[in-house]
Amino acid sequence: MQDADQLTIAEMARATGLTIDTLRWYEREGVLPRVPRDAVGHRRYGPCEQGIVSLLIALRDAGMSIAAIKHFVELLGEGAASHGRRISLLEDSRTLLQEKRRQIDEVEAALERKIRHYEELIAAGLDCEGAPVPEDQRPLQSARA
Repeated sequence: MQDADQLTIAEMARATGLTIDTLRWYEREGVLPRVPRDAVGHRRYGPCEQGIVSLLIALRDAGMSIAAIKHFVELLGEGAASHGRRISLLEDSRTLLQEKRRQIDEVEAALERKIRHYEELIAAGLDCEGAPVPEDQRPLQSARA
C-alpha cells in the first residue's frame, strides 16, 4: 500500500511534465538525490523528493546548467554548512535570469515599435516608403491572419 503523500515515478512524471526517463537519468547522474524505494524496489517520491524535483525544474528553467544543478544537489547533502554556497549558486542563476528578462524586454520593445509603425502606416494609408496605398488595397493592408 502506498502512502498518500508518496508518488510513483509515473505520477511524478505526470505532476512535473518530466518524462520517466528524465527522472531516472537525473537520479542516475546525481542531478537528483537517490529516491527512496518501497519493499519491491519501486521509487517513491515523498514530499521532500517532490520539492527537490520542483526546485530542480525551476533551476533548469532559470538557465542553471546541469553541472551547477548537480553541484547544488551535492551541497544539499552537506546540510546547513553549505547554505552560503547554495545562496551563491542561486544568486548566479538569478543574475542570468535577470539578463534573460532584460533581453526579452528589449525584443518585446522592438516588436512593439514595429507594430506601432505599421499601425501608423495603415492609419495614414501609406506603404513602407511613404507612398499612398491604392484604395482597393487598403482593406488588405489592415487584414490580419
